[in-house]
Parts: sequence; structure tokens; C-alpha cells
Amino acid sequence: MGEEQPTPQGELAPRVGTFFIILGVFSFTLFMASEIAKKPEFDWLFIGIVLTGIGFFFRRRAAPPPPSGRFGGVRKFREGTKKRKEEKAKKKK
Repeated sequence: MGEEQPTPQGELAPRVGTFFIILGVFSFTLFMASEIAKKPEFDWLFIGIVLTGIGFFFRRRAAPPPPSGRFGGVRKFREGTKKRKEEKAKKKK
């Protein structure tokens, strides 16, 4: 089986932030369910706000993900179209 490598400290904080955001959204969902039941529990709302805020505080340290290159073909097509238009404009002059 594959061995898991220890996570560096730089990667741990964004993961914890994601966990808190998920808990915050879950708490907010519980508040919405209590609101629908006509017995609002505002504790869930405040807990959700606090947990989501803490989560975003930790997530802001995350490094931006590397570009995936999913739309590389579209980008090449657009660049080719742009070059053809420029060449056409030069020929008209």
C-alpha cells in the first residue's frame, strides 16, 4: 500500500480552514432547517458565521493552485484566430 507522507505546516492550515468552512455551512444549514420549522435557533446561525469566518481566515494562507491547462486548446485556437486577423489586416494595407 502507499505510504502517506507527513504534511508540511504550510499545507495544514488551508485544510483546517476548509474543514471549518464545511462545519460553518453545515451549521448554517441547521439554522435554515430550524427556520423552516418555524422554531429558529439563532445559535446555529452565529456558530456558522464564526466557523466560516475562522475557515476563511485559515484558507487565505493557501497558495493558489497551479494552472490546469484544461482550456489550452481554446487558448491556442483564439491566438491562431487573432494572428490570422492581424495578417489579413496587414495584407489589406
